[in-house]
This record gives sequence, C-alpha cells and structure tokens, in this order.
Amino acid sequence: MDTETKTMPTADLGPAARQIAALLDGIEEKQLTDPTPCPDYAVRELLAHLVGLSTAFRDAARKDLGPTTDSSPAAALPVLGDDWREALPPLLDELVTAWRDPAARQGMTRAGGVDLPGEVAAMVALNELVVHGWDLARSTGQAYEADEADEASLRVSLAMLTPRDDIPRPDIFGPPVPVPSDAPLVDRAIAMSGRRPDWQPGD
Repeated sequence: MDTETKTMPTADLGPAARQIAALLDGIEEKQLTDPTPCPDYAVRELLAHLVGLSTAFRDAARKDLGPTTDSSPAAALPVLGDDWREALPPLLDELVTAWRDPAARQGMTRAGGVDLPGEVAAMVALNELVVHGWDLARSTGQAYEADEADEASLRVSLAMLTPRDDIPRPDIFGPPVPVPSDAPLVDRAIAMSGRRPDWQPGD
C-alpha cells in the first residue's frame, strides 16, 4: 500500500459536488435510459441515487435522523423526479454546507440505515460524490475534470476504497481493477471502486 492510502485524509465536499452540478446541463433527456458503470442503474437511476444520497447525507450531517437516513439504497431502485435539473443543484449545495459545520463530523450519525461516526460518514459522502460523478460523466459522454474534482477528494476516495485491516472496504463495490502504479490518481481511485477507468457506454 502506498503512503497516500495509509491515513484517511479529510476534504471539503465542494469540488466534487460542483463537478456533478456542472454535468447536469450536458445531459439530454434521451440519455436517461443509457447504461452506466453501475450495473443496476441507467442514467435515470444514477441521477435519482444522487438526489437521494445528497438528501440522506445532508440530514446525516445535521443529525436530522429519520426516514431519509434510515432507508437502505439497496432496498429498491431509486425513482427520478421530473424536476431533477432544478432539485439536485441546491441539494448538493446544502450537502456541502452541512458538512462544513465542524459539529457534523463529531459523534455518531446514520446514513443508509447504518450508524457510523460523523467523520466516517463525511468520507463516505465524499466518496459517493467522486465515484458517481465519474459515473455520470462517463455514461453521458462528458469529461470528468479531475483537477476540478480536487486532488484531495480523489485521495479520500482512494484511501477509503483501498483494502485495510482496520477499516473494512465497503462491500457495495466490486473487486478492484488492476491499473498501472503510475496511472492518474482519478484512474486509481475509480479502479479501486471496481470500475474500469476506460469504461464506455457500449461496454
């Protein structure tokens, strides 16, 4: 394991959230049924998942526990509302603001029906934005601007997804995909999530 994955760095969710928001105008309605790197999701479900996770992790940061934080994302395919273009950007802003409050990372919280420390929940939320932001870009034929997504965010994802003895790797991700050790940071993080960095919609 290289030194950058030995510790879990912290990072602001803002750059990864802005990367997602910047992709929305480039999505055509006809692309909503296109495949994504998530085998169970078309673009429509991926967007709905982003709406749901933004809401859940915003409320987790606020310690506003209830239906939004209790539901497992695996319970059913998420349903996309007609207002997703207008609804998702402010939700992303609220998510970012909520996790900038130092109190959000203190104590315990809950997301996806799982109780976990606030600091860990922040990393999970950031990793979700990074990985699914890449998913959204790749599946809609847009560029994922790694520089804009912020190097610190990518390092959080890589650290979180790299197998460790002290912190279990999230089991929602597939086996890591081999990539060269000198591959770009974004490719290493995405490969660690079980995705091929060269994935294309026709694959």
